[in-house]
Amino acid sequence: MHGLNYNHASISADALINAELVEAPSHGLSRLKMYCDRIKKKLINPKPKIKFKKISNSITHIDANNSIGFVAANIGIKQAIKNAKKTGIGLVGIKNSGHYGLSSYYAEQAVKNNLIVFCFTNAPPAIAPHGSKKRLFGTNPICFGTPSSTNVPFILDTSVSMINRGKIRVAAKIGKKIPKGVALDKNGKPTVDAKKALAGVQLPIGGFRGSGLAWMVDILSGVMTGGNHGGKVKDPFDDFSGPQNIGHLFITMKTNLFAKDYRSRIKKNIKIIKKLPKINGVKEILFPGQSKFARYKKNLKKDIYIPKTIKLEIEKLLN
Repeated sequence: MHGLNYNHASISADALINAELVEAPSHGLSRLKMYCDRIKKKLINPKPKIKFKKISNSITHIDANNSIGFVAANIGIKQAIKNAKKTGIGLVGIKNSGHYGLSSYYAEQAVKNNLIVFCFTNAPPAIAPHGSKKRLFGTNPICFGTPSSTNVPFILDTSVSMINRGKIRVAAKIGKKIPKGVALDKNGKPTVDAKKALAGVQLPIGGFRGSGLAWMVDILSGVMTGGNHGGKVKDPFDDFSGPQNIGHLFITMKTNLFAKDYRSRIKKNIKIIKKLPKINGVKEILFPGQSKFARYKKNLKKDIYIPKTIKLEIEKLLN
């Protein structure tokens, strides 16, 4: 893929297709042209010299050398898993990376290794800090994963905005409206026009609470790792003035650090909640990640639907 070696291209392709299979097209093939454009403009390094700094047996700092985010994050989560298996806890900070797709994709790798995991990454300005009218924080996802009592991983992967920015970009590209109450235009007025929303401000979940969570992620993944922060992460679609220098932070932990019977305890925990009385119209109380896993299994047997505008972009990339 535009100069990436076979291994790096495979890692990137797998992450993009995974996003399509879990029905998150905002992080799938709709972004392929953007990644290729940034490689062409030498803002993503197709042949990075990734450096590891061992701080302790548990802690590793990685300089991704402006590699594509999928590769940096894939290396980072694997190192965090390795560290946790060795010492019980793995902490990996990454700088000089780029957009890495869905956080849940990396969390799943840790959960499959019977680990609890947190994933943090910051993003380009989209949300105004509480009390400000200028956007500065990214949609900055928070992701938590743990083994459950079944083969379905418990994974909470959520942005701190009412809607993730990728969904707005897809809506703008294919000419669809966005939901009410998720964004303001550049004049501070509510809008359902995706293009006006991209030029304006996205709204955080829970008012000042969402703004605070976005700030927390900016500190953990940007300030702490050495990556860009404080509104300095460049928009991958619109800002070609330099690399993004996104930061990622992965925290992995063995499940039995304190209670040795974690598997039975998490099984009991989920069972208690699933047995609660349900409101009308709800057949089952689902834990985070359960519906996504079902979509993945269902879509493995189907063709991936690609909107016409995105299909044309892909065809041009192949010429």
